Amino acid sequence: MINKFEVIETNKMIDNYNLDVRTITLGISLMDCISDNLETLNENIYQKITKLAGNLVKTGEDIAKEYGIPIVNKRISVTPIALVGASACKTPEDFAKIAKTLDRAAKEVGVNFLGGYSALVSKGMSEAEEKLIKSIPQALAQTERVCSSVNVGSTKTGINMDAVRLMGETILETARMTKSQDSLGCAKLVVFCNAPDDNPFMAGAFHGVTEADAVINVGVSGPGVVRHALKKVRGENFEVLCDTIKKTAFKITRVGQLVAKEASKRLNIPFGIIDLSLAPTPAVGDSVADILEEIGLERAGAPGTTAALAMLNDQVKKGGVMASSYVGGLSGAFIPVSEDQGMIDAVKEGALSLEKLEAMTCVCSVGLDMIAIPGDTKASTISGIIADESAIGMVNQKTTAVRIIPVIGKGVGEIVEFGGLLGYAPIMPVNTFSCDNFIRRTGRIPAPIHSFKN
Repeated sequence: MINKFEVIETNKMIDNYNLDVRTITLGISLMDCISDNLETLNENIYQKITKLAGNLVKTGEDIAKEYGIPIVNKRISVTPIALVGASACKTPEDFAKIAKTLDRAAKEVGVNFLGGYSALVSKGMSEAEEKLIKSIPQALAQTERVCSSVNVGSTKTGINMDAVRLMGETILETARMTKSQDSLGCAKLVVFCNAPDDNPFMAGAFHGVTEADAVINVGVSGPGVVRHALKKVRGENFEVLCDTIKKTAFKITRVGQLVAKEASKRLNIPFGIIDLSLAPTPAVGDSVADILEEIGLERAGAPGTTAALAMLNDQVKKGGVMASSYVGGLSGAFIPVSEDQGMIDAVKEGALSLEKLEAMTCVCSVGLDMIAIPGDTKASTISGIIADESAIGMVNQKTTAVRIIPVIGKGVGEIVEFGGLLGYAPIMPVNTFSCDNFIRRTGRIPAPIHSFKN
């Protein structure tokens, strides 16, 4: 039972330290929408999304008002469209028409993003999956709220290097087609290794085929709350430090659990999971980098950063997992550059490089996230970065991802503004030595030996 002290403490976290529920994401299966006729398919998709999600935004707003808990985003994830559109879509342009339908449905129900314009190609690409990937630049250029993701590897299957090469080209073409918006389309495109089926966070959310027909997933936040708690234990030993993070993560997750159960009841849709991820924003005081500095680093990126992040990630999971019936998604600590003011400052001061961020992804929730790079970066170089990050995920049996933005017409040191939760970022330098011959090789990097556990 929640007592009076816990209510007061939660209110303080909300009022003073940026505690919020980052997203309620309604996952919707579109498998029963499949048709050989593209027009029929699009109509089925539109009708199912608008029917199931019609009250999503209002329900989130009602819960936020009644409980005094900010719920920042209401979102939708759908079955990977490469599967749904395989029978009806003969060309990449056909897939792009589905993207427009998804965008129209998202606008109708009022959500800010809809994820699932996706393909799962870790072992190989079907003809339909390749067409969807080739349609991504057009789809993201012609829509506002649609997000796309492609899973190119896994611990069990290895890394599909043909898909990695194609995604480097796709990201660069997406950047070119949205150059009038500082290549914003790339901010809605994620390349995964070991993508989870139940991730509520954009841009990588999709509704996995193992999921029920519809499900409510919730993503919590709270970097500001963790930082404030750690201020009270400055100079204490690691045992006290870890215990403080765990207790704080428990409290944050309880708020998410309350919202998830209430949304599930009101929408009459099953509760899926709570994602424990500490999701930062550009707001001052709501930064994972600030937590690392409170732990004892002068700046994120200093020696000790990877160890501090590993500890933070582990303690968040240990505390949060005790506060929810079901935990899933990504769960841990995000380190997006543009969405975290502390990370932005560290890049500006030269404390944080792309290579250091890559090292940090070995121990955090996701990967290289919301990183702006020069617009003249080669597609093969982007593919090389994707391959490196996928290898980290594959070998370490964890989810990793790349959301990288080659900003057409801008170079190192310039600033790019994305707005809202996406924030702004200094353009970071990229290693200019070539990996062309490596990326040209076809086929698949085999799964690691420890993947064979059957």
